[in-house]
Amino acid sequence: MSHLDTTPQIAFGIDIGGSGIKGAPVDLTTGEFTADRVRIPTPGVSTPAAVAAVVRELVDGFDLPSGTPVGVAFPGPIHHGRITFIANLDESWTGVHLSDVLSDALGRPVHAVNDADAAGYGEALFGAARGVAGTIIVTTLGTGIGSAIIVDGTLVPNTELGHLEIDGFDAESRAAESAREREDLSYPQWAERLQRYYSTLEMLFSPDLLVVGGGISKHHERFLPLLDLTAPIVPATLRNRAGIVGAAALAGGARL
Repeated sequence: MSHLDTTPQIAFGIDIGGSGIKGAPVDLTTGEFTADRVRIPTPGVSTPAAVAAVVRELVDGFDLPSGTPVGVAFPGPIHHGRITFIANLDESWTGVHLSDVLSDALGRPVHAVNDADAAGYGEALFGAARGVAGTIIVTTLGTGIGSAIIVDGTLVPNTELGHLEIDGFDAESRAAESAREREDLSYPQWAERLQRYYSTLEMLFSPDLLVVGGGISKHHERFLPLLDLTAPIVPATLRNRAGIVGAAALAGGARL
Protein backbone atom coordinates (compact mmCIF):
# COMPACT_ATOMS: atom_id res chain seq x y z
CA MET A 1 0.00 0.00 0.00
CA SER A 2 1.34 3.41 -0.96
CA HIS A 3 1.89 5.94 1.81
CA LEU A 4 -0.52 8.17 -0.13
CA ASP A 5 -3.30 5.55 0.01
CA THR A 6 -5.65 6.51 2.83
CA THR A 7 -8.15 3.68 2.25
CA PRO A 8 -8.85 2.16 5.68
CA GLN A 9 -8.13 -1.50 6.27
CA ILE A 10 -11.50 -3.12 6.93
CA ALA A 11 -12.60 -6.37 8.56
CA PHE A 12 -16.12 -7.49 9.35
CA GLY A 13 -16.97 -8.39 12.94
CA ILE A 14 -19.91 -10.51 14.09
CA ASP A 15 -21.08 -11.06 17.68
CA ILE A 16 -23.30 -14.11 18.14
CA GLY A 17 -25.47 -14.00 21.25
CA GLY A 18 -28.37 -15.92 22.70
CA SER A 19 -30.90 -13.27 21.65
CA GLY A 20 -29.26 -11.44 18.75
CA ILE A 21 -26.58 -11.74 16.08
CA LYS A 22 -24.90 -8.39 15.40
CA GLY A 23 -22.34 -7.31 12.83
CA ALA A 24 -20.56 -4.32 11.34
CA PRO A 25 -17.49 -3.52 9.24
CA VAL A 26 -14.63 -2.19 11.34
CA ASP A 27 -11.81 0.17 10.42
CA LEU A 28 -8.76 -1.65 11.80
CA THR A 29 -6.76 1.56 12.14
CA THR A 30 -9.28 3.25 14.45
CA GLY A 31 -11.62 0.53 15.75
CA GLU A 32 -14.61 2.52 14.48
CA PHE A 33 -17.54 1.04 12.56
CA THR A 34 -17.53 2.12 8.92
CA ALA A 35 -21.28 1.48 8.61
CA ASP A 36 -24.14 1.14 11.07
CA ARG A 37 -24.28 -2.08 13.05
CA VAL A 38 -27.05 -4.48 12.03
CA ARG A 39 -28.78 -6.84 14.45
CA ILE A 40 -30.87 -9.88 13.52
CA PRO A 41 -32.65 -11.95 16.21
CA THR A 42 -31.04 -15.29 16.98
CA PRO A 43 -33.24 -18.14 15.65
CA GLY A 44 -35.51 -19.70 18.26
CA VAL A 45 -33.99 -23.08 17.46
CA SER A 46 -30.37 -21.96 17.28
CA THR A 47 -28.76 -24.93 15.53
CA PRO A 48 -25.53 -24.45 13.57
CA ALA A 49 -27.42 -24.44 10.25
CA ALA A 50 -29.96 -21.88 11.47
CA VAL A 51 -27.32 -19.56 12.93
CA ALA A 52 -25.14 -19.90 9.82
CA ALA A 53 -28.09 -18.82 7.67
CA VAL A 54 -28.55 -15.67 9.77
CA VAL A 55 -24.82 -14.93 9.63
CA ARG A 56 -24.97 -15.23 5.83
CA GLU A 57 -27.99 -12.89 5.71
CA LEU A 58 -26.13 -10.41 7.92
CA VAL A 59 -22.96 -10.40 5.82
CA ASP A 60 -24.88 -10.31 2.53
CA GLY A 61 -26.51 -7.08 3.70
CA PHE A 62 -23.17 -5.29 3.34
CA ASP A 63 -21.25 -4.69 0.14
CA LEU A 64 -17.99 -6.30 1.25
CA PRO A 65 -15.04 -6.87 -1.07
CA SER A 66 -14.35 -10.59 -1.51
CA GLY A 67 -11.10 -10.40 0.45
CA THR A 68 -12.62 -8.77 3.56
CA PRO A 69 -11.64 -10.80 6.66
CA VAL A 70 -14.56 -11.96 8.84
CA GLY A 71 -14.25 -12.51 12.58
CA VAL A 72 -16.93 -14.07 14.77
CA ALA A 73 -17.29 -13.77 18.55
CA PHE A 74 -19.10 -16.82 19.96
CA PRO A 75 -20.61 -17.45 23.43
CA GLY A 76 -18.58 -20.52 24.33
CA PRO A 77 -15.02 -21.82 24.58
CA ILE A 78 -13.35 -22.63 21.25
CA HIS A 79 -10.51 -25.16 21.39
CA HIS A 80 -8.59 -25.55 18.12
CA GLY A 81 -11.66 -24.30 16.28
CA ARG A 82 -14.22 -26.57 17.96
CA ILE A 83 -16.95 -25.59 20.41
CA THR A 84 -16.31 -27.53 23.62
CA PHE A 85 -19.30 -26.34 25.66
CA ILE A 86 -22.40 -24.30 24.95
CA ALA A 87 -24.91 -22.68 27.31
CA ASN A 88 -26.71 -19.93 25.36
CA LEU A 89 -27.41 -21.69 22.05
CA ASP A 90 -28.67 -25.11 20.91
CA GLU A 91 -26.66 -27.96 22.44
CA SER A 92 -26.01 -29.35 18.95
CA TRP A 93 -23.17 -26.81 18.71
CA THR A 94 -21.01 -28.95 21.02
CA GLY A 95 -18.11 -30.41 19.04
CA VAL A 96 -18.82 -28.31 15.93
CA HIS A 97 -15.88 -26.66 14.13
CA LEU A 98 -17.25 -23.13 14.07
CA SER A 99 -14.94 -21.60 11.47
CA ASP A 100 -15.62 -24.43 9.00
CA VAL A 101 -19.41 -24.16 9.34
CA LEU A 102 -19.43 -20.38 8.87
CA SER A 103 -16.76 -20.38 6.15
CA ASP A 104 -18.89 -22.84 4.16
CA ALA A 105 -21.96 -20.64 4.66
CA LEU A 106 -20.22 -17.43 3.62
CA GLY A 107 -17.85 -18.73 0.98
CA ARG A 108 -15.00 -16.83 2.63
CA PRO A 109 -12.55 -17.52 5.48
CA VAL A 110 -13.84 -16.93 9.01
CA HIS A 111 -11.83 -16.48 12.21
CA ALA A 112 -13.76 -17.61 15.30
CA VAL A 113 -13.05 -16.56 18.88
CA ASN A 114 -14.73 -16.78 22.27
CA ASP A 115 -16.87 -13.69 22.90
CA ALA A 116 -15.10 -12.65 26.12
CA ASP A 117 -11.74 -13.00 24.39
CA ALA A 118 -12.97 -10.88 21.47
CA ALA A 119 -14.23 -8.15 23.81
CA GLY A 120 -11.00 -8.21 25.80
CA TYR A 121 -8.86 -7.95 22.69
CA GLY A 122 -11.00 -5.07 21.44
CA GLU A 123 -10.46 -3.20 24.73
CA ALA A 124 -6.72 -3.87 24.57
CA LEU A 125 -6.39 -2.67 21.00
CA PHE A 126 -8.84 0.24 20.82
CA GLY A 127 -10.39 0.72 24.26
CA ALA A 128 -9.53 1.16 27.92
CA ALA A 129 -6.24 -0.77 27.69
CA ARG A 130 -4.94 0.84 24.50
CA GLY A 131 -1.19 1.45 24.69
CA VAL A 132 -0.70 -0.57 27.90
CA ALA A 133 2.17 -3.07 27.84
CA GLY A 134 2.51 -6.22 29.93
CA THR A 135 -0.38 -8.27 31.29
CA ILE A 136 -3.94 -6.98 30.87
CA ILE A 137 -6.93 -8.75 32.38
CA VAL A 138 -10.37 -7.77 31.10
CA THR A 139 -13.39 -9.01 33.04
CA THR A 140 -17.08 -8.57 32.27
CA LEU A 141 -19.46 -8.48 35.22
CA GLY A 142 -22.91 -9.69 34.23
CA THR A 143 -24.88 -12.90 34.66
CA GLY A 144 -21.47 -14.49 35.21
CA ILE A 145 -17.92 -13.18 34.98
CA GLY A 146 -16.26 -13.37 31.59
CA SER A 147 -12.52 -12.94 31.26
CA ALA A 148 -9.72 -12.31 28.80
CA ILE A 149 -5.97 -12.15 29.33
CA ILE A 150 -3.67 -10.32 26.91
CA VAL A 151 0.08 -10.59 27.56
CA ASP A 152 2.36 -8.25 25.59
CA GLY A 153 -0.22 -8.10 22.82
CA THR A 154 -0.93 -11.85 22.67
CA LEU A 155 -4.34 -13.20 23.62
CA VAL A 156 -4.34 -16.19 25.98
CA PRO A 157 -7.57 -17.87 24.84
CA ASN A 158 -10.45 -19.47 26.72
CA THR A 159 -9.72 -18.35 30.25
CA GLU A 160 -12.60 -18.89 32.66
CA LEU A 161 -11.55 -16.70 35.57
CA GLY A 162 -15.14 -16.30 36.69
CA HIS A 163 -14.99 -19.93 37.79
CA LEU A 164 -12.04 -19.57 40.13
CA GLU A 165 -12.86 -21.13 43.48
CA ILE A 166 -12.45 -18.49 46.17
CA ASP A 167 -13.34 -19.17 49.81
CA GLY A 168 -15.12 -22.33 48.75
CA PHE A 169 -17.37 -20.62 46.19
CA ASP A 170 -17.37 -20.36 42.42
CA ALA A 171 -16.26 -16.72 42.15
CA GLU A 172 -19.02 -15.55 39.83
CA SER A 173 -21.71 -16.96 42.12
CA ARG A 174 -20.78 -14.24 44.64
CA ALA A 175 -19.12 -11.46 42.65
CA ALA A 176 -21.03 -11.29 39.35
CA GLU A 177 -23.46 -8.43 38.83
CA SER A 178 -26.28 -10.98 38.96
CA ALA A 179 -25.26 -11.84 42.55
CA ARG A 180 -25.53 -8.16 43.51
CA GLU A 181 -29.05 -8.05 42.09
CA ARG A 182 -30.13 -11.43 43.42
CA GLU A 183 -29.02 -10.67 46.97
CA ASP A 184 -29.98 -6.98 46.83
CA LEU A 185 -26.46 -5.92 47.83
CA SER A 186 -25.52 -2.28 48.19
CA TYR A 187 -22.56 -1.16 46.09
CA PRO A 188 -20.27 -1.08 49.17
CA GLN A 189 -21.36 -4.63 50.08
CA TRP A 190 -20.76 -5.82 46.55
CA ALA A 191 -17.40 -4.02 46.45
CA GLU A 192 -16.24 -6.18 49.37
CA ARG A 193 -16.78 -9.25 47.21
CA LEU A 194 -15.15 -7.61 44.22
CA GLN A 195 -12.17 -6.72 46.41
CA ARG A 196 -11.71 -10.40 47.31
CA TYR A 197 -12.07 -11.44 43.67
CA TYR A 198 -9.70 -8.89 42.15
CA SER A 199 -7.17 -9.33 44.97
CA THR A 200 -7.07 -13.02 44.05
CA LEU A 201 -6.52 -12.17 40.38
CA GLU A 202 -3.66 -9.89 41.41
CA MET A 203 -2.07 -12.60 43.52
CA LEU A 204 -2.26 -15.12 40.67
CA PHE A 205 -1.29 -12.96 37.68
CA SER A 206 0.32 -9.67 38.82
CA PRO A 207 -1.47 -7.76 36.06
CA ASP A 208 -0.40 -4.34 34.84
CA LEU A 209 -4.02 -3.28 34.26
CA LEU A 210 -7.48 -4.56 35.15
CA VAL A 211 -10.40 -3.57 32.93
CA VAL A 212 -14.02 -4.02 34.05
CA GLY A 213 -16.77 -4.37 31.46
CA GLY A 214 -20.39 -5.45 31.36
CA GLY A 215 -23.44 -3.21 31.51
CA ILE A 216 -22.75 -2.35 35.14
CA SER A 217 -19.48 -0.67 34.13
CA LYS A 218 -21.45 2.47 33.23
CA HIS A 219 -21.95 2.85 37.01
CA HIS A 220 -18.24 2.28 37.72
CA GLU A 221 -17.93 5.35 39.91
CA ARG A 222 -20.17 3.64 42.48
CA PHE A 223 -17.88 0.67 43.10
CA LEU A 224 -14.44 0.82 41.43
CA PRO A 225 -13.17 3.64 43.73
CA LEU A 226 -13.97 1.39 46.71
CA LEU A 227 -11.39 -1.20 45.61
CA ASP A 228 -7.83 -1.19 46.96
CA LEU A 229 -5.53 -2.89 44.46
CA THR A 230 -1.95 -2.58 43.29
CA ALA A 231 -2.80 -2.49 39.58
CA PRO A 232 -4.97 0.26 38.13
CA ILE A 233 -8.57 -0.90 37.61
CA VAL A 234 -10.59 1.01 35.01
CA PRO A 235 -13.97 0.71 33.27
CA ALA A 236 -14.20 -0.66 29.75
CA THR A 237 -14.88 1.95 27.08
CA LEU A 238 -16.09 0.05 23.99
CA ARG A 239 -19.19 -1.27 25.78
CA ASN A 240 -21.36 -3.38 23.44
CA ARG A 241 -19.07 -2.68 20.47
CA ALA A 242 -16.18 -4.63 22.00
CA GLY A 243 -17.02 -8.10 20.69
CA ILE A 244 -17.51 -6.98 17.10
CA VAL A 245 -14.37 -4.83 17.17
CA GLY A 246 -12.21 -7.53 18.76
CA ALA A 247 -13.41 -10.29 16.44
CA ALA A 248 -12.76 -8.10 13.40
CA ALA A 249 -9.32 -7.13 14.68
CA LEU A 250 -8.29 -10.73 15.28
CA ALA A 251 -9.57 -11.77 11.84
CA GLY A 252 -7.79 -8.89 10.16
CA GLY A 253 -4.49 -9.47 11.93
CA ALA A 254 -4.56 -6.15 13.81
CA ARG A 255 -1.93 -6.21 16.54
CA LEU A 256 -1.14 -4.18 19.60
